[in-house]
Amino acid sequence: QVQLVESGGGLVQAGGSLRLSCAASGVTISTYVMDWFRQAPGKEREFVARIFPNGETVYSDSVKGRFTISRDNAKNTVYLQMNSLKPEDTAVYSCRMSGSRNYWGQGTQVTVFS
Repeated sequence: QVQLVESGGGLVQAGGSLRLSCAASGVTISTYVMDWFRQAPGKEREFVARIFPNGETVYSDSVKGRFTISRDNAKNTVYLQMNSLKPEDTAVYSCRMSGSRNYWGQGTQVTVFS
């Protein structure tokens, strides 16, 4: 059974940093595209970042230069390093494993206050 579990969210002041983790079980993530999405209250879920099996990365314009996605295949975990956080980054952040079927984690709350 595939499971994705996010952690690392919390409350942080604007300008601060957080590192989110997405730990996978029941599957080896090394050959999968892994994404981070976020959803703010009252808003649609939006794409944040993607990492391909070869390590290539893609970011949304809103986080480019501030966030970094990475993967540790040995730990079967994907990370999202978030720096220079802004109040508008407040959202529930979820990871997704893309394949013939997509799998989602339950999400972790990130709240940025000014």
